[in-house]
Formats: sequence, C-alpha cells, structure tokens
Amino acid sequence: MRIYSFVQLLALGFILAPQSSGLPPAQEIAAALQKKYDAIRDFSADFVHESEGGILKKKQSERGVVQVKKPGRMRWDYKSPEPKVFVSDGHRIYLYVPADNQVVISPVPEQDQATTAVLFLVGKGNLTRDFTVSFAPDAPAGTYALRLDPKLRERDYEWLKLVIDQKTLQIRALTAADRQGSQSKYEFSNFKENRGISDSTFAFKIPKGADVIDADGPSR
Repeated sequence: MRIYSFVQLLALGFILAPQSSGLPPAQEIAAALQKKYDAIRDFSADFVHESEGGILKKKQSERGVVQVKKPGRMRWDYKSPEPKVFVSDGHRIYLYVPADNQVVISPVPEQDQATTAVLFLVGKGNLTRDFTVSFAPDAPAGTYALRLDPKLRERDYEWLKLVIDQKTLQIRALTAADRQGSQSKYEFSNFKENRGISDSTFAFKIPKGADVIDADGPSR
C-alpha cells in the first residue's frame, strides 16, 4: 500500500469552459485553489477511500481520518474495515498494520523522485506549473471538477481528477487513474483548516514486539 503514490495527502492544452457555461477558465480555478492551499498550514478531514483495479476489477472501500501539516507531514488513520496507520514525519514513512503486528519503514522520496501529487499535498508542488488543467465531466452540483494531466510523465498515475467546492474551494474528492485502468478515489468531509495540529501527531512510536521491515535494510 502506497498512499503517497496515489495519492494518498494529502491533495492536486488548457481547455476553457464554453462562454455559455458561466464558469471561469479551468486554469483560473486551479490558480485560485493553489493560492488558497498555499495559505493552509495544516488540515484534517474524514475520508472514504474507494479503489478498483486488477484483472478481476476488485472493489475495496475503506474509511478513516487524515491529518496533514506542512512541510511534509501526513497521518492517515484507517478505521475500517481494517485498522492501519500511515505516518510521514517528513523524513521517514511508517505503515503499521495491527492485524499483522508489522511496521514497514521507508524513506520519504527525494523531491525529484516524488510524484507531483505528493509535492502539492505537502506544500511543495504547484498545480498550474506541474499540470495541464481542464474541466472533467459530471461535476456534482455546487462543485468544479478538474482533470489534471501531469506535464512530466508520472510512474504512479496517468491523470488526476479533483472535485472542488465552488464556494470554499475545499477539495471534496480526488481520483487517481493509472495506465492499467485502475482507479483510486478519496472523498473528503468534515474538512478543518489551520487548527494547529501538534508535531507530536506525526511522531510514530513502533509498538512493542512489532515486526519491523526497513525498506533500506534488513528486517528486525
């Protein structure tokens, strides 16, 4: 499981909307979202993660709470159907699955190796610089739906779709699609901004007796 390569949290040919639609250009909406996000120091939200992929097109649905604090810190607490925790403290990434009593540790990707979706989520990317932005179809009432095609080829996804509240510019949903036809969608609710999330939230303590797998070294 690689939340940071979905995509994950945080998070992100310009086609203009027809004049009759009354919508501002897609690029303008993306720029406004970027400006808003630049002013956010931290945020939390409830999420529902739905994924579909593989030969059998297996569907999976999970839910939990995500917390993000710039720069580079994320915590995803999955509550159901299986508890698990994903934490990035800005230097290392920890994935803990209580059912397996196992912790997988890996380094945070260097900026030139991280996906643009990850960089935006942790406050280092830029939507209008890194993506070609266009309108996506089937936007729910009161929202904008933007399709983001990365200007540089990404290893983890082909395109992203953002659904944004028209009034608040809060992200309501994020979908990532890969070249094999798999899709991963996050829907967000109960969004809270700049609440002063403590740094200790992202300090992961390895549970006693847990099997530790270090991506850069032997298990211990």
